[in-house]
Amino acid sequence: MPLLSRAQETLLFQNTAGKVFYQPSGFVRLVWAPERAVLEAIQTFYEQVMTLMLRTATRKILSEHGQRAPLSGAAQEWLIGHWIPRAINEARAQYCAIVEGADPMHRLSTQSVVSGAPAGLIFQRFSTMGDAEKWLQEAELSR
Repeated sequence: MPLLSRAQETLLFQNTAGKVFYQPSGFVRLVWAPERAVLEAIQTFYEQVMTLMLRTATRKILSEHGQRAPLSGAAQEWLIGHWIPRAINEARAQYCAIVEGADPMHRLSTQSVVSGAPAGLIFQRFSTMGDAEKWLQEAELSR
């Protein structure tokens, strides 16, 4: 499956953690920076994701990890205990496609978040953007 058009995307936020795009086919795309971000930058990044989800009524996230550094324990705990429950309850988040990063330690921190997350947000991990986008598009069709 070809990648969705990036020309139609809108960059809505950027900081040291990464960039947040709105993909008009119905999801928020997170592109992570390779440098380790401090907790406050990660929190700000995710709050922008929440704002975009609420504003656009999208319930799907594509998180492109690429060369992202592993998340700190504090960032993992904040995601599991604070942000993910809010995303489920406030933005009605349903699907999160993760395009795996290259760093094995990063993959472990991702697994920690996925396995510790509350029920209600369906995670799926992929090695390619095309597979992740296809899954998100099909998830919409199966609702």
